[in-house]
Amino acid sequence: MMTKMLRLLDWGLDGVATEAETTALRASFKQEVAVWQKLNNPNATRFVGASMGTSDLKIPQKNASSNVHSSFPTRACCVAVEFLAGGTLKQYLIKNRRKKLAYKVVIQLALDLARGLSYLHSKTIVHRDVKTENMLLDIHRTLKIADFGVARVEAQNPKHMTGETGTLGYMAPEVLEGKLYNHRCDVYSFGICLWEIYCCDMPYPDISFADVSSAVVRQNLRPEIPRYSPNSLASIMRKCWDSNPDKRPEMHEVVRLLEAIDTSKGGGMIPRWSRQRVLLLCTCPRPIVPFRNCYFQIHSQHTSWYKCDLSNSGVPKPFTVGKMWLSRCDESKYY
Repeated sequence: MMTKMLRLLDWGLDGVATEAETTALRASFKQEVAVWQKLNNPNATRFVGASMGTSDLKIPQKNASSNVHSSFPTRACCVAVEFLAGGTLKQYLIKNRRKKLAYKVVIQLALDLARGLSYLHSKTIVHRDVKTENMLLDIHRTLKIADFGVARVEAQNPKHMTGETGTLGYMAPEVLEGKLYNHRCDVYSFGICLWEIYCCDMPYPDISFADVSSAVVRQNLRPEIPRYSPNSLASIMRKCWDSNPDKRPEMHEVVRLLEAIDTSKGGGMIPRWSRQRVLLLCTCPRPIVPFRNCYFQIHSQHTSWYKCDLSNSGVPKPFTVGKMWLSRCDESKYY
């Protein structure tokens, strides 16, 4: 079932655009259509058609039963693509923010995105705005890349690829600095998306956009990788968001690395509520008993299961559980 998704491009402030703005927007629209219509990949949203005017189009409102049609400017441009009922990847991650995703699902989504970007790069196409909001899911949770509004065919002359394009938080340092860049700016953005998929969280939630831009460039700021993350996945993140574009892997290499990950033993993000109440099996004598990112100091000999409340973090706090003395350790000191 195909459904039209509209992109109105020549409305300016208060619904009015100057002739110059309209010309520029229409040129951008033609560029988007030129890129999108050539794509044929299971991980790229399928292009249906486009129109440079709406005078002959009957565009229904959200309430289709009303038989009323929206009134758009006759010069408005629109593009129709396949309808994907799963919504955006961002929406899916927000919905699963509390319980997190199974590791198998994390790798599946990451592979879909990596394969889609690998395909684009094989066609010398740079997306330039890779983020979870621009990824759509079908009813089977297959990820498809969408929104090619700023995508470009990679310039043979690298001097033609400059300027800030993309979304803050996902933009590579070289893009933020206005330096020359190439398809590896997408690789950097993929690394941020991979972190976001694994953590089901926003990168840099407590930092303003302005501060993020400065810190990414000058202080090499990156999202904090949870210390219990699988090494294989953490390694891919670090490689992808390396500050040196030449050190970032090609997307086909990322696909290979992701395909090699074994998901049968788990490794997904641990929900916060699960980290706060755990069952700890203590076998003595042992100086330190680790449970994921939680550590306890053993003070006497006993072997049993204990339910420990870990909601209060911070200063080491000894407490008694049955015959066992445990000392709560500051998690930040252990890796």
